[in-house]
Amino acid sequence: MTNRSKKLCEQSGVSRRQALKIGAQGIGLGILGGVSPLPPMFGAASTALAATPGKILVVFEWFGGYDGLSAFVPYGDDALYRLRPNVGVREADVIKVDDHFGFQKSMVGMHRLWDEGNAALIHGTGYDQPSFSHFASSSFWHTGAPNSGEPYGWYGRTADALDPKGTPNYLVNISATQTLAVRARDHVPVVFQDPNGFRRDLFHPQQAQVERIGTGQEPRNDTHRFLLDVNQSAREASALVRQAWQNYARTRTPDLRLLDLDKVVALVENDFPARLYYVRLRNSLFDTHVNQESPFDRQVQYCSDAVWGFFEEMKRLGKQDEVAILIHSEFGRRVPENTSLGTDHGTANVSFVLGGGVKGGQYGTPPSLTDLILGGNLQHTTDFRRVYATLIDEYLGHSKSEDVLGGKFETLGMFT
Repeated sequence: MTNRSKKLCEQSGVSRRQALKIGAQGIGLGILGGVSPLPPMFGAASTALAATPGKILVVFEWFGGYDGLSAFVPYGDDALYRLRPNVGVREADVIKVDDHFGFQKSMVGMHRLWDEGNAALIHGTGYDQPSFSHFASSSFWHTGAPNSGEPYGWYGRTADALDPKGTPNYLVNISATQTLAVRARDHVPVVFQDPNGFRRDLFHPQQAQVERIGTGQEPRNDTHRFLLDVNQSAREASALVRQAWQNYARTRTPDLRLLDLDKVVALVENDFPARLYYVRLRNSLFDTHVNQESPFDRQVQYCSDAVWGFFEEMKRLGKQDEVAILIHSEFGRRVPENTSLGTDHGTANVSFVLGGGVKGGQYGTPPSLTDLILGGNLQHTTDFRRVYATLIDEYLGHSKSEDVLGGKFETLGMFT
């Protein structure tokens, strides 16, 4: 927001946050069909933030309910093969990390990070009274408040806590539509999927009128001046993202396949001021009700390679210790295989935290494969909000995650 529009807001008694929402929603400035507000202009405040050292956190949500028992395989437990005689990943197909667990053989990239000491695995992440719905369980993880109806996302609330002034461009969501996790009270997330097509999405009757705003017009009154400022902010924000993407085309390592993490690399390399990024896996193959083995193996390889490639790019930039990734899904899979050689929606799962100075290893208690609940499901042993609290307190350094999460959750001690 420009100084001129900020002054207008002050004179009218409208807060900066209200003004942004009025300006974004009132003239239909979503991003690529999303419901997200308009990203503010990359102005002096953003430039100042970009020059301030700080940790960067990326959430990479493997949507679809990936099967943790086939990703980090408890090959040393005979119960796995009694309950999964066909889809249980065999010991010969495991990259072992100890005498009980190992990565599925296609997860070479993740195993490389493990060997470097840059990967932490958290066993049994979940919550009480679990939902088997993709959408309900996703909303619980996104809000960090299961079964509560919380209107704001945990990541958006984290942005509000870390930066209560609502500094522009602090929070980025790589998605076609805004993810609930980034919905914030004081921050306006930048939401896009295609940097080259980063634009305002409008209803057809609005298109011509909005496109005319700011095309050499002189402001006729204070309201018109504010609209001109908002429209200019949209153009400048999208231009910054496009320019970062074009710059990255000249520096990127061409043999890496980073999925949507390449957009994060582009913005980090070009000093975009964001500290929080949220990337949700699209075109997921993880909902493996039928013939699980082949699609799961391909998808987990793509994701594992993308994460490893992302940190190779961070090493190139010298930022491997300044950036961490959280990987989670909305739930795991049921322990017994089904009659279609697949697995059904489950409860507890494994989550990963990578990079950023993490102390690699296993955290939490592995759930029992024999003491099952709710018709053959794992009992969660780690409330997923402990993972969030660890990232907020230990990594991002806020120290009061209870203000974000609505309660005190013990951290895991995974950062030095």
